[in-house]
Amino acid sequence: MKTQGMRTMLGRVRGLGSAKEGVEHWWMQRVTAVALVPLLLWFVISVIGLVGAPYEAVVSWMGHPVSGLLLILLIVAVFHHAQLGIQVVLEDYVHNEGAKIACLLAVKGAALLLGGIGVVSVLKLMLR
Repeated sequence: MKTQGMRTMLGRVRGLGSAKEGVEHWWMQRVTAVALVPLLLWFVISVIGLVGAPYEAVVSWMGHPVSGLLLILLIVAVFHHAQLGIQVVLEDYVHNEGAKIACLLAVKGAALLLGGIGVVSVLKLMLR
């Protein structure tokens, strides 16, 4: 009888345990958040310095190797951090499994697409 009861308890929690990704997800959110602090400070200060500059000066600044690399790092960190945060919200508040998977795929796809467009744009300016 105990064995049957134990199996029922196991059956109830099967699939609801750790997916072994929670700690990695938590760490990646923290790492991207910490990376975003200096990158965003650099970006805001740089953009303030470019206020009133002609278009060519801004394009030249974005195409500079150091600025370009920092912009790419900023783009990657922003989109990855946003995707991780939205994923947590969707996992917590979307209860229909099909809708949850569709939303997660859409968010990951949008982050990849938009981040990729940003990176390619900066690379294009750097390589012109």
